[in-house]
Amino acid sequence: MHLPLLLEMAAATMPDRVGVVAGDVRLTYADLEQRSGAAAALFAAQPVERVVLIDLNSEAVPIALFGAALAGKPFVPVNYRLTDVQLRAIVARTVPSLVIAGPGVAERIADVEGITVIDRGEFLSRTRSDAERPDVSIDPDEVAVLLYTSGTTGEPKAAVLRHANLASYVLSTVELAAAVEGEAAVVAVPPYHIAGVSAVLTSTYRGRTMVYLDSFDAGSWVEAVDRERVTHAMVVPTMLGRILDAAEAGGSTLPSLQNLSYGGGPMPLPVIERAMRLLPHVGFVNAYGLTETSSTIAVLGPDDHRIAVTSDDPVVRRRLGSVGRPLPVLELSIRDADGNPVGVGERGEIWVRGPQVSGEYVGRGGSDDGWFNTRDSGELDDEGYLFVHGRLDDVIVRGGENLSPGEIESVLVEHPAVEAAA
Repeated sequence: MHLPLLLEMAAATMPDRVGVVAGDVRLTYADLEQRSGAAAALFAAQPVERVVLIDLNSEAVPIALFGAALAGKPFVPVNYRLTDVQLRAIVARTVPSLVIAGPGVAERIADVEGITVIDRGEFLSRTRSDAERPDVSIDPDEVAVLLYTSGTTGEPKAAVLRHANLASYVLSTVELAAAVEGEAAVVAVPPYHIAGVSAVLTSTYRGRTMVYLDSFDAGSWVEAVDRERVTHAMVVPTMLGRILDAAEAGGSTLPSLQNLSYGGGPMPLPVIERAMRLLPHVGFVNAYGLTETSSTIAVLGPDDHRIAVTSDDPVVRRRLGSVGRPLPVLELSIRDADGNPVGVGERGEIWVRGPQVSGEYVGRGGSDDGWFNTRDSGELDDEGYLFVHGRLDDVIVRGGENLSPGEIESVLVEHPAVEAAA
């Protein structure tokens, strides 16, 4: 299975359903397939090996992602928030490449050799042509996406995600055309985040409308959810508190919202408890995953949330702070520093294996046995709920004791006078 097949099946099954909303732009799935094919023709005609996108959210994101896949070239969304020096260094590592540039980006990378730059407006204009998609054979083992991950030391690593990895994640978590008419997801996470990539793929295969916000602003987010009657959303923890503040200030209860997923970092318990009080009609999902695992590997579902928050049993209530259980298609193991499995309730390193797991970087392949060390610290309870205690690389050693910044932050934000901790 490869990524273009996800779009082809969606366009064949529900061609007239609106797939993308970005400002005043509305594209059906048939439109998205045609525009992606024209983008592929543009990419294939260029003497480049990769398609880079440095921009805010817009309809250009799914068009470029699928267009690159159709052309047989890796899609490389890059963080536009980087400094000029960092941005030029990463772009230089992608050459020869075509760069789709948002406002002000072209000037920032003008001195990088080996790139062809096209601004977003021109790119979108050229995808409105009748150009036919190129006849390119796509191997599921080919690279589909490169995502640069930040590290505690050294330069960012380019995580390699192959068609097979990403397609496996989609097929194991989403049913084709399962969305009812009117189901819509707001996308405010940036395109260079794995959640931004997976939002395109899962929404397309399910048949859900993607409602793009160019960037996150809590007030605009609430307005978009109410205006477009958004049913699903994905946020990072820092966004949720601001959304709740904006909704309360504007008198909105977000009545259309059915499901809200969160991930990308630890969620302060006071924030999720407040969200469940203010939005009792919403099902909350904690989705834990990494770039190298093609997104989610463990889920704490809506029922888990409701049971935990209302339980008098401290063991059950504690699970509100977990990331749930691993996906059934994956193997997950907690190991000590020597790679040996540890017992229930014991902390160790989180390892994972499965078809969606890459664990591969440019210049450094994955392990021969398929196991990937997430470098996260965690433990499993006796019913298989996973508790994540932070990055191993972030641990502070003081007085012979290992201290996790994430756990310290979690304690601090429980105080009513503390809004956030970092």
